[in-house]
Amino acid sequence: MLFWEIRRALVHGQPRYVLLENVDRLLKTPSKQRGRDFAVMLATFAELDYTVEWRVINAADYGFAQRRRRVFIFAYKNDLTFNKEQLNYTPSEIIYKKGFFAKSFPVEDKPYKGREDKVKLLEDIVKISDDFSFNFHPAGFMHERRVYSSHLVPVKKEAIPLQDIILPEDEIGEQYYLTPEQEEKFIYLRGAKREERVSRTGHKYMYTEGGMSPVDSLELPGRTMLTSEGSNNRSSHIIEVDGKKRFLTPIECERLNGFPDNWTDSMTNRMRYFVMGNALVIGLIEIMGKRIEEIEKKELIYKAQLTLL
Repeated sequence: MLFWEIRRALVHGQPRYVLLENVDRLLKTPSKQRGRDFAVMLATFAELDYTVEWRVINAADYGFAQRRRRVFIFAYKNDLTFNKEQLNYTPSEIIYKKGFFAKSFPVEDKPYKGREDKVKLLEDIVKISDDFSFNFHPAGFMHERRVYSSHLVPVKKEAIPLQDIILPEDEIGEQYYLTPEQEEKFIYLRGAKREERVSRTGHKYMYTEGGMSPVDSLELPGRTMLTSEGSNNRSSHIIEVDGKKRFLTPIECERLNGFPDNWTDSMTNRMRYFVMGNALVIGLIEIMGKRIEEIEKKELIYKAQLTLL
């Protein structure tokens, strides 16, 4: 529902550039009408005279410390010089080599298993909402409702492993180490399960869940951090150093997202974990921000030249 507030802001503000972020399942929702929600967003941008490029990016693929996959959506006005330059290329050339994301986040030359598709969106957004379905791939381009989408393969950089961002153990407070009771609980939480459970209405069902590693490898980048980080939750990072298991500290969570140490130290620890679980990997945003700045500088130069003429 928040997107309609974004639309209202676009209508009133008419920004030249728009950068949005969301979980990557946005491209597939809802499950009974795959791609409908994202198609409504794209059609709305087209209606407001924007061209759109999107890319699902895993931060760890480009050298960062967290395996965090998010979809980034970059929209820009059709009357910009950048758009006119982009239209000299095919949609494929844009998302592979020449587009907003391609220059900063390189990919291989061919799609994964040949996965690429095209579609033309209807002008009637209500009809899209009622009937449309399409398999949007992790990257794509839309101009005047014509959509090209492809499954790209990143040219990966070596990621930062957890061992490079954790604090020395002599700086870790006792409250971060697991008690024997917590260790026992995490053995269960992270273990494989197949057990009968009963719903609130009394319905019996079989609950199954795959197992995961008892602790997070210090040689790999961190898993995606959630807002439940630091709690007794299956998704929390648990590391083992010198034979002792512990949670990540708030500072280490800040480092997973690229924030300066103690960026959130005015908050309670619970809120520090929560906001870091909600945060973006800021190095990605810095790269994108500089790319927008580069595009805008060219736009201002072009306008200045027109004024002189």
